[in-house]
Amino acid sequence: MNVMAEDKKTGVEDADGRMLIDGVRVAARSGKRSTLVNPSTGKSSMEVAYGDAEDIDAAVAVARGAFDSGIWSRARAEERAKILWRMADLIDANADALARADTEQMGMPFAFSKVMVGHAAEAFRYYAGWCTKIQGPSSDISGQEMMGFTYTRAEPVGVAGLIVPWNAPMLLTSWKIATSLAAGCTSVVKPSEETPLTALALAELLLEAGLPKGVVNVVTGGGEAGAHLAAHRDVDKISFTGSTATGRKIIQASAGNLKRVTLELGGKSPCVILADADLAKAVPAAAQAMYFNSGQVCTAGQRLFVQRPVYEQVVAEMVQIANGIKVGNPYDADTVMGPLVSGRQFGRVCELIESARKDGVTIRTGGEKVEGEGFFFRPTVMTEAGRDARVMREEIFGPAICIVPFDDPDTLLEEINDTEYGLSAYIWTRDIERAHRLAAQIQSGVVWINSGGLIDYRVPMGGFKASGWGRENGAKGLEAFLETKTVIVTL
Repeated sequence: MNVMAEDKKTGVEDADGRMLIDGVRVAARSGKRSTLVNPSTGKSSMEVAYGDAEDIDAAVAVARGAFDSGIWSRARAEERAKILWRMADLIDANADALARADTEQMGMPFAFSKVMVGHAAEAFRYYAGWCTKIQGPSSDISGQEMMGFTYTRAEPVGVAGLIVPWNAPMLLTSWKIATSLAAGCTSVVKPSEETPLTALALAELLLEAGLPKGVVNVVTGGGEAGAHLAAHRDVDKISFTGSTATGRKIIQASAGNLKRVTLELGGKSPCVILADADLAKAVPAAAQAMYFNSGQVCTAGQRLFVQRPVYEQVVAEMVQIANGIKVGNPYDADTVMGPLVSGRQFGRVCELIESARKDGVTIRTGGEKVEGEGFFFRPTVMTEAGRDARVMREEIFGPAICIVPFDDPDTLLEEINDTEYGLSAYIWTRDIERAHRLAAQIQSGVVWINSGGLIDYRVPMGGFKASGWGRENGAKGLEAFLETKTVIVTL
């Protein structure tokens, strides 16, 4: 799967799966390598360096040296902006190669991977614009007899550890890198061991765009590398996207030097369809929110609550949509759903669906493997799921939805909020007043009204409760990579 070699002339190259530290491709110090598996075939594709704590130490030392030198943290804002703009253009120029990397590593249909590449380029452009707008307020000294004034400085937090999941590597890696660079931070990126090529390709392009060596470094590896990065005393900030269980470990590991932490974690998102909703829009949108990327999305609308007068109609239409989804080769133009990312994830989805059968849940369609090679799973619709069934409580991270009837939206709120998660929610109704009332009472960081999950890097994203700490994207996301310093001057 040497997907990068085709674009070597533009700086996007695989370089035998080695890591990138201080602008140079290097092997893991232990010599260890891991094997990537193409989820569409279930077969080995290529090997990549498998870094550990020693490699993290080396990368952090380089990032710390680059930060302390001021080569990026004290660079002119206009120069930082130009490099981010050039990076966006390079992403566009290499869109096919970058999209292939995501498709072959984690199975996202190629057409969708291309969309993610476009979003990634726009994120760099958005944060390029922020580089010249980072500033703090000033004022006279309040309530004092002496004359003077105060001002605040927004300064980069320092060295950032960026830990990225496998489910949308191009988009999520770009969001984290673009934000940290706009703030003036240096970083060590630790991509998922299932999808390391995306971060390596982006780091190569950043060098081509003019980013100084050592500002962004990439260590590929597994949980040991990520844990060591989170605990490292020379790392000032961790930005992590992944499971809630790992997020809790990140918090514990970060306690040593009280580093700043941003966590975007799991979800069990409710989708509510009221009887007055435009079902011609609501049902396909609910299906899209569930089955996009084979359900491997933290904002997937896994719990679909439908008002009873339209419940049977919605169930029938959802089954029809699920049965009509083309599951297969991610390079086929009409493919809607690719495979699950790995055998491990495939096994987890199968185990949860089997638990549903034991809990008396009705499988209306799906619930089984697609015949043939690879980790393909049929789109699944479930009904009669009890409130305490595992498929109603746990994040499945696969193409399986539970549909539940309800009568009164006001009494439904307690059930909607009866979860440890609070990442996102969806509301479908023509009654906008009721929609706003529901949105105000649902415990989640994002609520979409009459929308299937629009992505907008200009607004903050994050969760309540066990779905995370802090926010990514937009101005709030930038603030997470900045420290505020107050300066008081007397005259």
